[in-house]
Amino acid sequence: MKILLLSSSPRKENSQTLLLAKEVLRGCDKAGVKPEIIHLCDLKIEFCRHCEACHKKIFSCPIKDDVGFIIKSMLEADAIILASPNYINQITASMKAFFDRSSHFIHCKRLMEKYVVGVVCSGSGEDEEILRYIKHYANACGAQYAGGVSSRVPVSDEKKEEGFALGGMLIAAIKEKKSFPEQLNVIKINKERFKRVMEKRKDDWAEEYQYWKDKGWL
Repeated sequence: MKILLLSSSPRKENSQTLLLAKEVLRGCDKAGVKPEIIHLCDLKIEFCRHCEACHKKIFSCPIKDDVGFIIKSMLEADAIILASPNYINQITASMKAFFDRSSHFIHCKRLMEKYVVGVVCSGSGEDEEILRYIKHYANACGAQYAGGVSSRVPVSDEKKEEGFALGGMLIAAIKEKKSFPEQLNVIKINKERFKRVMEKRKDDWAEEYQYWKDKGWL
């Protein structure tokens, strides 16, 4: 079982967000769990140019940076922890830039059968909007959101315990293949919308259209 932690704090090991996210990982620390931590600030992530190359030919991108490495790690993971400090009531620019570059995930629901949790820290402690956005991204990619934890900095022992408990719940969700009916309905509605888009753009997005056909979704 592989758990991927994507941390978008530029402070890396000095980050309170990473501290809290590691508590979630610690809660996942069961036999057979393989953790991987990626610091987005260590990688080159350029802005999406909306050229649609990745839709025409899956994972083909003219931008030569580290996004492919992140995408590969996400596809190999059973669950993903998305950890970001609160920057003006949003995720950091590095995480948003990556989300924009992963639009193929949204078109083809590539994170289906995976779980996502969110971790956010801030000076204000008003982080629900960011957690909702992380949940929105997860559902848009076909993944189910297993929960989130947020904290005003510095992270308290109580919040560390909450993060640890979330890790345990994440492992349980993976093992039990837990379903969140409300989210599955959102994913279904979104999938139906993209089915119409795929049919309309089948000549433009050849490989994504073929992916949908191979999945039996068309």
